[in-house]
Amino acid sequence: MTVYHDRRSRLLTTLPGGTIAILPAARQVVRSRDTHFPFRQDSDFWYLTGFPESDAVLVMIPGRSPAQVILFCHEPDPKTALWEGERIGPERAVSEFGFDDAFPLSDIDDILPGLMEGREHVYFTFGVHRDIDQKILALMAHLREHAGALSHVPSDLVDLGRLIHEMRLIKDPGELDLMRSAAEISVEAHKAAMRAARSGVYEYQLEAELNYVFARAGARSPAYPAIVGSGENACILHYSANDKCLRDGELVLIDAGCEYQMYASDITRTFPVSGVFSGPQRDLYEVVLRAQEAAINALAPGRSWQDSHIASVAVITEGLLELGILQGELNELIETAACQRYYMHRVGHWLGLDVHDVGDYQEAGRWRNLAPGMVTTVEPGIYIPSSCAEVAEQWRGLGIRIEDDAVLTETGVELLTSGAPKTVEEIESWMR
Repeated sequence: MTVYHDRRSRLLTTLPGGTIAILPAARQVVRSRDTHFPFRQDSDFWYLTGFPESDAVLVMIPGRSPAQVILFCHEPDPKTALWEGERIGPERAVSEFGFDDAFPLSDIDDILPGLMEGREHVYFTFGVHRDIDQKILALMAHLREHAGALSHVPSDLVDLGRLIHEMRLIKDPGELDLMRSAAEISVEAHKAAMRAARSGVYEYQLEAELNYVFARAGARSPAYPAIVGSGENACILHYSANDKCLRDGELVLIDAGCEYQMYASDITRTFPVSGVFSGPQRDLYEVVLRAQEAAINALAPGRSWQDSHIASVAVITEGLLELGILQGELNELIETAACQRYYMHRVGHWLGLDVHDVGDYQEAGRWRNLAPGMVTTVEPGIYIPSSCAEVAEQWRGLGIRIEDDAVLTETGVELLTSGAPKTVEEIESWMR
C-alpha cells in the first residue's frame, strides 16, 4: 500500500489550499436481468487506492487534521458475505489500505456536507456517475443557500481527472513490471493463435486460443475485445464479430492483449492463414514493417510525440508509391496526406491502466514532448478494401497492421512485445 499512499501524497501536494477532492469508485453494471458484468475498478480510483470494491468514494482534503484522506465504503454484511464474499469494511480500509479514516457508505450524506463546508474549491471527476454528479451539485447548492455572512462555501468546480491523468502518464517501476508481465503473456497468446491458424478454423477459435493463454497465466480478462479479422475483415479497424471461417490465401489480423493486474497490453500481428505470404501480401507487409521501424526510431525523450506518426506516414507513402497504389510526386503526396485513404489512424496511443490510456497528447496547442516512463503503442497499418476500384486487384482485400508496446527510457525505447514473431521470415518459420 506504500505505492498508493505515495501517489495520494503527491496529488495532495498539487491541490491548492481550501480544496476538497472527491473521487468515486466504479459501479457494478447489469449485464442482463439479475446478472452483472465482471466488476472492474475505475482506473483513476485504483491508481490512488488499490481498493477493489464497488461504490466507494475517496475524499481528500489537503492540510486537514487529523485526516486528509477519507474513504466511504460498504460495511461488512453476513448476507452479502454468503453470496458474494466478505466485504473489506471501514476498519480494514484504514488498517490494511492506509486511509486516514473510513466511514460506512450509508453515512456519506451526513458526513460529506460537513467536509465540504469551509472549502472554496471542489475537485471532482464529472461524467462518471450521474447520481454522484447530482449529489455534489445539490450539496454545493445547499451549502450556498444556508451559508452565513462569514461562511466559506465551495465557489468553483475543477476537473480532478486532469491532475490524476498527468500523474498516470509517467509510469513508475512497479507499473512497468506489471506491463512487462502483461506483454509477455500476450506475446505467448499471439504465438499460440498463429500456431492454431489454418484453413477451416473459425476466427472465434483463434480468439479462444488467446483467451486460454491469458487466463492460464493469471490474466483473467482481455484488455479489450479481441479483433480477429481474416480476409476482408482485416480492413475493418474495430472488427469484433470474429465469426468467419479462415481460408488459405487470406491474411488474418489479430489485435489482442490481456489485462494483467489492471494493466493493459496491446499487440497486433498480421500473418497468412497458410503460413506463407503471397508476393503481394509480402510486398505490402514489408511497407508496414518499415513504417513501424521508422516510427519506433523516432521515439526518444525530448522528441515530439508527433514525430513518430510523421515518420510512419513518410514510409507508407513512399511504399505505396513504389507499389503503384499511389501516383504522383512523393513530397506532394506526403504534404497532402494522400496515404490517409489507406492509413486512416494515428501511429499509436498511450497505454497503461486503460488500453487507450489517459494523458494529453498536446500542451498549449502543440504536440507534447516525450519523456521517460511514458508508454505508447506503435501501430501503422495499410487497409485496402475490395471496394477500392482504383487499386489493382492484387492489392484489394488486404488489411495489415503491426503493433508493439514501447516504453520511453532515458536513452530511447524498450519494446515490451518484441517476442511476438514480426518479420516475414519469423512468422513463416514459427508457423512451420
